[in-house]
Amino acid sequence: MSSDDERAEEPGAGMPEQLALIRETVRGAKVPRAKPRTWRGAALAEELPVARVLVNKGVLHLDQYFDYAVPAELDADAQPGVRVRVRFGAGGRQVRGGRREGGGLVDGFLVERRATSDYQGALAALAYVVSPEPVLGPELLALARAVADRYAGSLADVVQLAVPPRNGRAESKPSPEPLPPPPAPEPATWQRYANGPAFLRALAEGGAPRAVWTALPGPHWSQEIARAVAATLASGRGALVVVPDGRTAARVDDALTAVLGEGRHALLTAESGPEKRYRQWLAVRRGSVKAVVGTRAAMFAPVADLGLVAVWDDGDSSHSDDNAPFPHVREVLELRAAHGPCGFLLGSTGCTVEAAQLVESGWALPLAADRAVLRTAAPLIRTVGDEQLGRDSAARTARLPSLAWQAVRDGLKDGPVLVQVPRRGYAPRLACERCRTPARCRHCAGPLRAPDAHALDCAWCGRSEPSWHCENCGSNRLRAQIVGARRTAEELGRAFPAVPVRTSGRDHVLDEVPGTPALVVSTPGAEPVAEGGYAAALLLDGWAMLGRPDLRAGEEALRRWTHAASLVRGQDAGGTVVVVAEPTQRPVQALVRWDPAGFARRELAERAELGFPPVSRMASVAGPTEALAGFLGSLDLPAGAEILGPVPLRGADPGRPRRPSDPPVGETWERALIRVVPGRGAALAGALKTAQAARTAKGGGDPLRIRIDPPDIG
Repeated sequence: MSSDDERAEEPGAGMPEQLALIRETVRGAKVPRAKPRTWRGAALAEELPVARVLVNKGVLHLDQYFDYAVPAELDADAQPGVRVRVRFGAGGRQVRGGRREGGGLVDGFLVERRATSDYQGALAALAYVVSPEPVLGPELLALARAVADRYAGSLADVVQLAVPPRNGRAESKPSPEPLPPPPAPEPATWQRYANGPAFLRALAEGGAPRAVWTALPGPHWSQEIARAVAATLASGRGALVVVPDGRTAARVDDALTAVLGEGRHALLTAESGPEKRYRQWLAVRRGSVKAVVGTRAAMFAPVADLGLVAVWDDGDSSHSDDNAPFPHVREVLELRAAHGPCGFLLGSTGCTVEAAQLVESGWALPLAADRAVLRTAAPLIRTVGDEQLGRDSAARTARLPSLAWQAVRDGLKDGPVLVQVPRRGYAPRLACERCRTPARCRHCAGPLRAPDAHALDCAWCGRSEPSWHCENCGSNRLRAQIVGARRTAEELGRAFPAVPVRTSGRDHVLDEVPGTPALVVSTPGAEPVAEGGYAAALLLDGWAMLGRPDLRAGEEALRRWTHAASLVRGQDAGGTVVVVAEPTQRPVQALVRWDPAGFARRELAERAELGFPPVSRMASVAGPTEALAGFLGSLDLPAGAEILGPVPLRGADPGRPRRPSDPPVGETWERALIRVVPGRGAALAGALKTAQAARTAKGGGDPLRIRIDPPDIG
């Protein structure tokens, strides 16, 4: 055998000739060559070959639609509302075969198919359709655009909040067939309200009533929401209910199941998990179910033929989104109610100033019970002020006055007693027992705290302090300036050794407790529901809630108190609430009278005189000093706009979790407030959006945080 024959049998021999033959075969083929990411040479769709795409780029100067060519192979799947992947950022230089190429792959939504494009240059082709499931319908897109304009944000950011992440397994499963409308429900406990039956009747007949509902204390509010939803479904329309947290959503979910039965509503909460939540969301979008209850993200749920939007406890901070552009549930649901024949229900045991403004303006009507009914349903409210504490020997030696001890003793004879403590932990703040000098860390000068009865550490750096002594007087004995929930539970456990003590707070939140005698110590917002209601409640350290340097301090304190007191049995059943706060304070008086709506009206009148929200529209702009000054100088504000500040913005304390509103660690930021008169809010949002878009188009520089209607203005 020759050497040539040997080489021919080696692996890879003859490959150049084979590759050349393959190339000639491909060139001679009549089928156009199409690369999946460029579709170079591929035929386009015969009808409507242009796709208008919302690209997932949240920067404001790119807040627009972009046109792409639709390859013929994607024609069937590339329908309005589907998720797509496109090439973005290549510029106009890389054009081959009439198609623009290059750039990075980004996500987007196809919003429209068109016959021609307004862009005169070459178009890039859609890379591929992620899923043929249309998830962004015209109504949801219009709502997202309205929210983006109101909050000076980008449409892409709002759509990311409105459409949940895709789950392929959930999409592959069909949704159940829709059930026929249920019969109109009976008013039941809605009869306790003067206009309650009329409100339900209007919903059942296809009307769009708007109401601010001051709910009576007690456990019936979830059933009343369920009956409002049932009345709406009876008219053939859909209903949406948004609540602040998963525990509340579970209560409304149970009530809807009891009133409607299984299969008529969807629960949209983070606790459901991504697959189950997306499957429920798809059932809503496909029209299989027409009623939704969920937490904040559910405000964008694509309910078909929406006839009622409802929000419970709109003063809860959970209703304000922490992601740009920071929409609030109440405002989004107002937009949904205003842009269609849709009813609106804002309910709470309290009343926010914004709710009072809706009634004052005539946009919504009040829905409340008569005073005679209220006196029966609400517990007896008693107060303990500074003067009584000074004369009370028990209050001087312990933290609870005699009236509170007596209320606990009497309540434990008949059921559980709730104790609300504003601070969590054991002893969040300590001071020298002899000279009252605040106890500070030797390493960072942060405040010392006692996480339990035997430990001492720094609230900032977290270092333990085993041998503290006062630098002022040398004493090594400490006293608690502020007492937390765990310390309170320990004190009550010693005072009532035969009674079980349960705690509910951020680390461990209880949903329910039995109706047997027990002490339940809870921080605000974490109060569990007691079977049959609490026999009594103590609202401790009212000064800690009323003394916060915040415009909403009184409103928030009253909201927390009414929420806790509404879990107590009515006055006719012996329910008693003791609030340890100065009786002359306006929120305390409102609690004694159980008149949160009256308190909100007075707050609204005072804010109108001072020009504070919600009477005026306000925006917050925060950032580094030089960047903020340059931005404020570039603004083209509407006539009558007023700039307040800038003032230094306090950062997060070292060792503490950073809140979304805090500046980055180690940076010095300032904040300015911009205020306009009513009716100029849209112009203010437009001016802020235009200036920020121009700034980002030039390269951005230092970051700026813009927030319309900031929840905290100091």
